[in-house]
Amino acid sequence: MAALTGAEVADLAATTVRELNQALHAPEPAPAWRVLNPRGAHSVACGLRDEVTIDIEGHVGYYCAGMNQRATVTVHGNAGVGVAENMMSGTVRVRGDASQSAGATAHGGLLVIEGNAAARCGISMKGVDIVVGGNVGHMSAFMGQAGRLVVCGDAGDALGDSLYEARIYVKGTVKSLGADCVEKEMRDEHLTELAELLKAAEFDEDPADFRRYGSARQLYHFKVDNSTAY
Repeated sequence: MAALTGAEVADLAATTVRELNQALHAPEPAPAWRVLNPRGAHSVACGLRDEVTIDIEGHVGYYCAGMNQRATVTVHGNAGVGVAENMMSGTVRVRGDASQSAGATAHGGLLVIEGNAAARCGISMKGVDIVVGGNVGHMSAFMGQAGRLVVCGDAGDALGDSLYEARIYVKGTVKSLGADCVEKEMRDEHLTELAELLKAAEFDEDPADFRRYGSARQLYHFKVDNSTAY
């Protein structure tokens, strides 16, 4: 681990993920890092609390950049299940594709996936902004409570199932909407909001090409007429 102390390059061919994460959690970590040879390792750069910049040169496995606070993490490859899960703030960018449950339960920050995202992208999102350059799989934004999901490609089955108050913008086709998810009017305020999200993600898309989806608010209100069903 001596090679990492005070250095800005971590080679996972020569050190472990645990040692890397311990160095990143140090009281005053180096402000910029390059991680070499990740080779699909799990839990790379998790639990970061400082304003550091990390470039991961390759593919990563499960839960990369999970629980991130304030850090800027870029994956120059693909990411496995749960990238940026439970993120609180900061920015995580995946240059390639992301597997299932990208941004799951995340409370804040910005997650950008330049390629496609698999099933349940943004599941139970609680305030994060997610911008996907390609398509998303089925049940994306399932039980989304807050935040914005932008899809520049197509969306799979059951988009926004059991949605609370998260907003969804889709440029392409939607295979089907989930329970209580409906298409809504795209007003000027939404075009402005979407333009800001696309700019933050560094995507050159026209907000006028997108449609907006949200909750019909029929599912999460208790109705006394249904009390005998419980």
